[in-house]
Amino acid sequence: MNQSVLGNKKITNMLDIKLIRENPNLVREKSKSKGYQVDVEKLLQADEKHKKLIEEVDALRAKRSEAAKNRDEAKGSEIKKELKEKESSLELASEEFYKLIRMVPNLPKDDVKEGKDENENEVVRKVGEITNFDFEPKDHMELGVALDLIDVDTASKVAGPRFGYLKNELVLLEFALVAYAMNTLTQEGFLPIVPPVVINKNVAEGLGYPEYENGEGYKLDDQFLVGTAEHSIVPIHMDQTFEAKDLPRRYVGFSTAFRREAGSYGKDTKGIFRVHQFDKIEMVSFVKREDEDKEHDYLLSLEEKLVQSLNLPYQVIKMCTGDLGFPTARKYDIETWIPSQKKYRETHSASTNGDFQSRRLNIKYKSGASKEYAFILNATAFAVGRTLIAIIENNQQKDGSILVPKVLEKYTNFKKIPRL
Repeated sequence: MNQSVLGNKKITNMLDIKLIRENPNLVREKSKSKGYQVDVEKLLQADEKHKKLIEEVDALRAKRSEAAKNRDEAKGSEIKKELKEKESSLELASEEFYKLIRMVPNLPKDDVKEGKDENENEVVRKVGEITNFDFEPKDHMELGVALDLIDVDTASKVAGPRFGYLKNELVLLEFALVAYAMNTLTQEGFLPIVPPVVINKNVAEGLGYPEYENGEGYKLDDQFLVGTAEHSIVPIHMDQTFEAKDLPRRYVGFSTAFRREAGSYGKDTKGIFRVHQFDKIEMVSFVKREDEDKEHDYLLSLEEKLVQSLNLPYQVIKMCTGDLGFPTARKYDIETWIPSQKKYRETHSASTNGDFQSRRLNIKYKSGASKEYAFILNATAFAVGRTLIAIIENNQQKDGSILVPKVLEKYTNFKKIPRL
């Protein structure tokens, strides 16, 4: 591991600097394919300067020790002065190196299609028949207001635009989803957890999500409100080393999440589809390097199992390079059919970040006599608000009522809204 010290701050490489040194063109081109312009030459120059200064500082410290051992005060004083200057230069070089390497995104996997944006994403498969009605279907807000399930007008007065109150049966349906997901996933060996909804600045930097720094995240002094439970579950193991036998380590977490969604306008901001506060049930996995791809497929299969059990039509999308986030190496989305919009909309995602975040947060596992960085993946069990929208709209009846998915009936104790 390549490290230096900036003040009291440990600096760990975000992407393996050895990979960048040996494959500068690859790093440049793969970063560009994700929409990030990386000045690799400038980074490598900073790296070379940084390495050289570390060697010089180490050599001077050795000489200082030798002078002290020989009780050569004159020589020791001379070395001390030179060392102070070199350490000052090293601190500046460390800062420059750290700043530049933080600008390098995680590289997309080789099997990820190159593309500019979401329009070039691949449809992997479609599952289920699109819901057809023998009447004019309503959107979730028409149904929610008529049945006294959703109130955004009062929420707007209390909190501001793009907040909402969930009420009555919809609250019970939310907690039915939570209980169902928790029961399903704990039976798969996931450890249930309710994490903090606040993370500090160092953790935000370690996760590698630029939205915390570009104003998309909610900032509280030197802390941030999480955008998903993953953001406070991943760092639970920072600066720790797993025993190999303890991997995979899997969590299923429930939390409220907060996002500014500053650039979103139009239909998406109507009702509760794209709001600033929402609840999520999230899966997070820590695995060995060789188990990464298998775990990614496994998490996606669990997502599909959950959506299928609600009898909701959906499609699986594989994101192209230009639609991957900064720390993401490969990502699938599940888009569920929303009748009022006459299209599939994102309700789930499943991502692998490889060892990108574990390098930043120093999360390792023992591999024989050595240690390796853990590979970290995350996936949505339910984005509750959007899943409720899909349930409401796909299960509406001609009389304006809503049928509860059969797998949730034992948790709600009612089969229909309004309750019979």
